[in-house]
Amino acid sequence: MILWFAGMAVVAVWVVFRDPALDLRFVAAGALLPDVVDGLVGVLGVGPWPAHTLLAAAGSLVGVMLATRGRRVLRRRLLGLPIGILLHLVLDGAWADTTVFWWPGLGTDVGAQRLPSVERGAANILLESAGLGALVWAWVRFRLHEPERRRQLLRSGRVGRDLVE
Repeated sequence: MILWFAGMAVVAVWVVFRDPALDLRFVAAGALLPDVVDGLVGVLGVGPWPAHTLLAAAGSLVGVMLATRGRRVLRRRLLGLPIGILLHLVLDGAWADTTVFWWPGLGTDVGAQRLPSVERGAANILLESAGLGALVWAWVRFRLHEPERRRQLLRSGRVGRDLVE
């Protein structure tokens, strides 16, 4: 599940914030991070936590805010990570599993569970298709067919200010 999380997170952030200074690379990375972390943790047999918890998402936001005190430009760039992580939790439906989502508030035993992305099975094909559609929308909206715009997005994670309506 790459296109669903990355594509939908980038589009959601753009539609909500319309901030051309927000680094969309970090938003996409943050949207993929919970499955990467918990996939690695799952190899150890722990289950789909800790990265699918509200505590982890809030902790990432606190960490970014504390680590970037007095460094406004770096803060603006790194804020994409916790935003992407929070969007992952929404897009994954992690909030529906209250035991994991509210861990450790509702207890520490989450049992042996699989990642929500894995549990959906074939439905992931539809979600990945929707994510591809979101990325195609972003390609057109951000005029990424223009080489300079693509270079700017890859180099800085930003899209042009002229795209803000």
